[in-house]
Amino acid sequence: MFGGHGPHIPHVTGRRRGSTTSSRKSEESDHVDPTGEEDTTTVDEGEKSMLLSIISQLKPGADLSRISLPTFILEPRSMLERITNFMQHPETLLPMTTIDDPVERFVSVVKFYLSGWHLKPPGVKKPLNPILGEQFTCYWELPDKTKAYYIAEQTSHHPPKSSYFYMAPYHHVRIDGTLKPRSRFLGNSAASMMEGVSLLTLMNKGEPGVGEKYVLNQPNIYVRGILFGTMKYELGDYVYVRCPENNLVAEIEFRVKGFFTGTYNAIHGTIKNEKTGEKLYEISGKWNEDMYIKDELTGRTEPLFDATNAKPTLPLVRPIAEQNEKESQKLWAPTIRALLKKDQDVATDEKIRVEEKQRSDTRQREADDIEWVPQLFKPTDEFGLDYIIHTTVDGKDPETLEKQILAITPILPGTHAQAKFAIPPHQNQPTVPTNIAEPDTGKSSAST
Repeated sequence: MFGGHGPHIPHVTGRRRGSTTSSRKSEESDHVDPTGEEDTTTVDEGEKSMLLSIISQLKPGADLSRISLPTFILEPRSMLERITNFMQHPETLLPMTTIDDPVERFVSVVKFYLSGWHLKPPGVKKPLNPILGEQFTCYWELPDKTKAYYIAEQTSHHPPKSSYFYMAPYHHVRIDGTLKPRSRFLGNSAASMMEGVSLLTLMNKGEPGVGEKYVLNQPNIYVRGILFGTMKYELGDYVYVRCPENNLVAEIEFRVKGFFTGTYNAIHGTIKNEKTGEKLYEISGKWNEDMYIKDELTGRTEPLFDATNAKPTLPLVRPIAEQNEKESQKLWAPTIRALLKKDQDVATDEKIRVEEKQRSDTRQREADDIEWVPQLFKPTDEFGLDYIIHTTVDGKDPETLEKQILAITPILPGTHAQAKFAIPPHQNQPTVPTNIAEPDTGKSSAST
């Protein structure tokens, strides 16, 4: 699907304008705040002192990605799992491929894009940083009894890159993406600059075998009051949803509150024809409450999405007993248990244990002259994605697509990691096989 044909989508830089059962629910079900109302955290004196001791050593603009943060601000799940917030409103995602009018279809994509930001844990929490080679898979049971699938892997540690793949084969929807967060210290605030793009493909639209493609990026995350006052979570800056085939673009601002004016969580944006410049719709509201869309031709304003009352469809995950040591929920299980119990000492010890194991594995690879490569994804220079899923998923019908997905790595309950899912280690420049369901016969995997 990512060959040399189809419309060219220009690469966009990260620069922005400022402003255990057979299957179990994702860890999010234990701590998600679907309403988004609880977006502040008050820390006690001991916790504040701990933060101050870390931050006092930093200069404004310092990179926080290599700083070990105290566990009381950690969310009990990995970033690879947190990305699934993006897909937890199938009622907005799945109808898109049934809409014939390209402008109406674009509006439905924008609605889907805006539907997931209200999903977050209570307070101000940061997900666990995935270790190199960490993996997470899950699936959704959809209302029509079909399934959607998600596969993610940490494809780089420094700088951090989280690559992911989603497909609902019976609904012709595919999403590929790589998230590249950069954390910065800004004085009394910290920012996570959410670089990277997602590529949403409607496989039954556009050019046959290529599909209709939409490029999306993410708002940045700001945490205010980390030194003084109450910590507050905000989304900010400009984002876009772009469909080059139809010359349509949505430019949306996630507005941060000013010192004396404005309000929290507001959004404002427009949908326009990029070729003619014609403004078609205006978007307004709050990303954690009600959002509205105004037709510029008729002047009519209608609800776009009600985040207050929307109920997420949580993903299902294989039991931990069936997972391998590098899958997120098994890898971080002791840390997550301690975080949920608010036992910060144990959480810290378990987190350090995981991170030290990663460093040890890195040293061993270097000593053995083995170059690490991702197991489930491969590099790409198309669409600004950095990585795409390792195996070609191009079946001509939903049944074939589903078989191709399930041959990549274990996703459903009852499947374990086996030799057929393994990729041998690579020395020097790796040569990546094109079908990992039938791997080369070689050394054991070097993925860590």
